[in-house]
Amino acid sequence: MPDHVVDAALRRIAEHARTHDLGAVRLILHGGEPLLAGRHWLTALIEKTRSALRVDVEFVMQTNGLLLDERILDTLVEAGVRIGVSLDGGEQDNDRHRKTAGGTGSYDDVARALALLTRPAFRSSYAGILCTVDVANDPVATYEALAHFDPPMIDFLLPHGTWADPPTPPVGDPSATPFADWLIAVYDHWRAQPAGAPRIRLFGEIVYLLMGGTSGVEAVGITPTTSLVVETDGTIEQSDFLKVVGTAVGTGKNVTDHPFDDVLFRPDVAVRQMGMDGLAAECRSCRYGRVCGGGHYAHRYRKGSGFQNPSVYCADLYRLINHIHGRIQADLGGARH
Repeated sequence: MPDHVVDAALRRIAEHARTHDLGAVRLILHGGEPLLAGRHWLTALIEKTRSALRVDVEFVMQTNGLLLDERILDTLVEAGVRIGVSLDGGEQDNDRHRKTAGGTGSYDDVARALALLTRPAFRSSYAGILCTVDVANDPVATYEALAHFDPPMIDFLLPHGTWADPPTPPVGDPSATPFADWLIAVYDHWRAQPAGAPRIRLFGEIVYLLMGGTSGVEAVGITPTTSLVVETDGTIEQSDFLKVVGTAVGTGKNVTDHPFDDVLFRPDVAVRQMGMDGLAAECRSCRYGRVCGGGHYAHRYRKGSGFQNPSVYCADLYRLINHIHGRIQADLGGARH
């Protein structure tokens, strides 16, 4: 990202914070791979951001971990950057999809980076591990492979898919819930772990929503979306996961000419601020509609009806939430006695 785009983006963030009287913002260093920008560029960006914004700034980075070493970690820890690392399980499972530019698997290099993050000197920057669910992998073995690196949190993500381009294996048959089956196996195994096991974000969010709370993630719940993406050329986009449906990500705005509020009032963004009223009729009438929230916004897309549909993972989400609900009911019943 050129310096003039960085400066324009920071002016817009500062403007937005003043307009809405925000005391804090979260800036996510994402990509692509953000560490390719280099240690010096990242340091300059962080220093410039703290100088330009008169609010607290939480820095988060999502990385594949391949370029993490002691020198860059010293810099990121000093700057207070929280680091999430992508890893999809053990060596064989991870390397099926995640490979280096040379075509070899990335596991060994990621494992080295995660071992660094567990050191006391770098632990404060360790945000956790992001794992995309692959039902071809053993669920319990995947959890154990990730827990081996002692992350404070594990974030399991459903692979992106829509009704127009369903995930593999195909879903949509109410009697087939392969992703729920996988996640339930993890959930039951995780519940049996002793105190000190990693938090699992998806499960924690579902439990909190079942208890009447609000969600802090896009995957479940009806909390209004709070993120925008500034691309390297200054264009403002909706969350980058919408690239799974092509042009839906674009806003036609840029940080040089437009404040962020110009995007907030677009109909396709405003609908994501409307809670239950922004969901499909099937979701509004569903027992777990407020918990599921229609699932991930991108996963609702169908040609002809856009995003006014339940998630392509509807059956999986219902079964997973219902299972967790049942386990909580049993726990509370036991507590009453």
